[in-house]
Amino acid sequence: MTLAPDQLRLALDHYVATINGRDPDAIGALFTADAVQADPASGPSNIGREAITQFFSKGIDASENWVFRAVDVHTCGSAIAIDFVISIDLGEGTMGVSGIEVFEMADDGLISAAHAYWDDADVTFA
Repeated sequence: MTLAPDQLRLALDHYVATINGRDPDAIGALFTADAVQADPASGPSNIGREAITQFFSKGIDASENWVFRAVDVHTCGSAIAIDFVISIDLGEGTMGVSGIEVFEMADDGLISAAHAYWDDADVTFA
């Protein structure tokens, strides 16, 4: 049973709020036990909730704060694609990244796959 578009959008809203809360365990809990996540998609995949939690923990440790925004949200079947912007406070400056992220959602509302599409041209520093 595929989640309805409004359910997918609510799940995405929860994802954004949780990402911005910067709690790696809470972020990891959004994923299925066997989820696959890659950020960027061309990099190595993090497989499983523990690996995904560690990925976010490293990002949190390397930054002072961040603000993640889903600029545009598109749903199709059990997938969500977003145009995103993240502003990362590195303590001595800010890094911005814009890109597209595609999520595959399980019937229980957890994320079974997430792949972020961006490259060096999408990164800015201030």
